[in-house]
Amino acid sequence: MTQQATGHVSIQQLSKTYPTQNNDALTVLEDINLDIQPGEFISIVGSSGCGKSTLLRLLVGLENSYQGQIQVDGKKIFGTSLQRGIVFQDHRLFPWLSVRENVRIALHQSKLTRAEEDQLIDEHLQLVNLTSFANAYPSQLSGGMNQRVAIARSLVNRPEILFLDEPFGALDALTRQNLQDELQRIWQAEKITMVIVTHDVEEAVFLGDRVVVMQPHPGRIKRIVDVPVAHPRKREDVRLHNIKNDILTDFSDPLKDQLHRNKPAAKFSDYQFAW
Repeated sequence: MTQQATGHVSIQQLSKTYPTQNNDALTVLEDINLDIQPGEFISIVGSSGCGKSTLLRLLVGLENSYQGQIQVDGKKIFGTSLQRGIVFQDHRLFPWLSVRENVRIALHQSKLTRAEEDQLIDEHLQLVNLTSFANAYPSQLSGGMNQRVAIARSLVNRPEILFLDEPFGALDALTRQNLQDELQRIWQAEKITMVIVTHDVEEAVFLGDRVVVMQPHPGRIKRIVDVPVAHPRKREDVRLHNIKNDILTDFSDPLKDQLHRNKPAAKFSDYQFAW
């Protein structure tokens, strides 16, 4: 008998509201329906205020008040679990602890021996290419390296699902691209479900098997776009560029586009110069 794959997420008719000072209800998410298969990489993209980070918090279990249903492997989630890891935009490492001990923090509820913990930590530092920095401190590392430590810490408990909330948003463009490549490699090695929230459409398309496009006020799914390109992917792949450009049309301003189409073409003599 084959073992059933884990990491399946089912979201049905999910809505989330917050009370306001006037005793009104502010709807942040409305009628979210999404089915994520085990081992799938899902990207969630949308402009600010569309509720994508709120959705991630609900999936992790950091918030438990909502309408609808969220299930992981057929069970309703309530509260956090070691089976659901998360990486935030800020690495949230403890500056007084070494890289090794920052990863060990995630194992404080485990029943492993010290030697077993050390072996597991070594495996995950190797996974993120930080073996030689095990005894360094966060202040001695770059932002990208610290984020790799955060990823190792989130994976050390062998979660079934890893959620990432704009993990590369604060990094420079080159470091961001390098970490996207690293994340793609780690996902292929670990074979777990990954869900990333990002405002970067190019990042969403490069990483995701599917891209969930959200729209705001209230946050809801506008459409889900398949990315039928095998991993590992190359950034210069024209298919990725075409999908990215297609998704970007969802974020264009219709009124602005209409004004642009109706505006007559400017002549060279219409411009003013300083010379």
